Amino acid sequence: MFVFVCARCDAELTVPLSQVSLSVHARQVYGNGLQLPVLMEPGTFAVDPDPWGGPWRVWDELDPGEAEARGIYAPVHALSDAEPGQSVIAPGDIRGARLIPGKRGGACCGIDGADGPNMACLGCDLPVAARVDDCSLWQSVWLGPDAVRRVRVGADAAPLSWAELMEEAESAPPFEPITSWGERRGSGRHWSWSPQWTAAAGRALAHLLVASQGQPVEVPDGMTGTVFQYALDTMLPASGPARHAVLAGPGRPVPVEGADILLVPVHPGTGRTWAPAGPAPAAYSVPLPSAVWRWLHSPQPYSSLPASGRIPLDVLRDESLPPRRDERFRADWRTFQHTLVRLPAVRSPWLRTIVEAFRQDRAYGLFRPPLTRPQRQPSSGAT
Repeated sequence: MFVFVCARCDAELTVPLSQVSLSVHARQVYGNGLQLPVLMEPGTFAVDPDPWGGPWRVWDELDPGEAEARGIYAPVHALSDAEPGQSVIAPGDIRGARLIPGKRGGACCGIDGADGPNMACLGCDLPVAARVDDCSLWQSVWLGPDAVRRVRVGADAAPLSWAELMEEAESAPPFEPITSWGERRGSGRHWSWSPQWTAAAGRALAHLLVASQGQPVEVPDGMTGTVFQYALDTMLPASGPARHAVLAGPGRPVPVEGADILLVPVHPGTGRTWAPAGPAPAAYSVPLPSAVWRWLHSPQPYSSLPASGRIPLDVLRDESLPPRRDERFRADWRTFQHTLVRLPAVRSPWLRTIVEAFRQDRAYGLFRPPLTRPQRQPSSGAT
């Protein structure tokens, strides 16, 4: 376990924290005026290996080969020149810091950290972190990599094995109630496709395009097909031999033939992608957050609304189930783009053609709009 301390005066700034993998939806902007929950579980932190925030440089300002040296293989509007390695924690885990007056960023309902750190160390006034609680953003505190340092204070518990994770961890349902900003919790809410699912699908769809090799792709029926099949059918050729994608992971037999693509879970603690114990099949592994993968593997019936007290065993619940969304599922555009431009295969001519087509016309409504609230970054194409 670690405690983060101020780089100038060594004052403790957090409670003891254990490191986990950064969620794929950590930098997501979802909808307009919506109230998203806290990003991190209490007592945990994650590190973003990519730089984020100003100063920004547009693509035309980059030196030849600079973007590729940073792992970017296709044009984007702008790249961040900030220091990489920001650590993110739950707001309730910050200690010994205060908000800096007037540092709201470009926020409309709260604060968003778009103009740099908005929290300072109580001991020496060094700006150390950016609190984010604005609408359509996951609530979090991002610690500046140059303003803090980690101090080990104890050993972490061993990460759960895949078998333990499948037993103890919860799955993420594809629909959830989203509350509008300023509404009392539980009022003014509506059922929506889960923000976690749209981000997870954005990353997975980029990998599916690469794995397709320019051929049609067929995914399993059910929710997997609802999430991916329409987008794949729209972006890829309609004719030719199809490549087949299947769910693979703990508790499922590993296909030995007939599967070209494996949809596999990513461990939330270690960030490692699941792989079979024996010889690996000659298939492309597409990563999915374990909570999303688990729901696809074992769909759960929608639970009724919570009730207080115990209900006798012979009494049937009669509350209505949450409504399903009639609108077509759309993956998160920014997550899709962020992933795709970092895959070397995007340099292939056939895939570059797809990228250019979708850059100009948001894929005929396949993706959620990249930014539907007041502009905060230099462009929706910043990555």
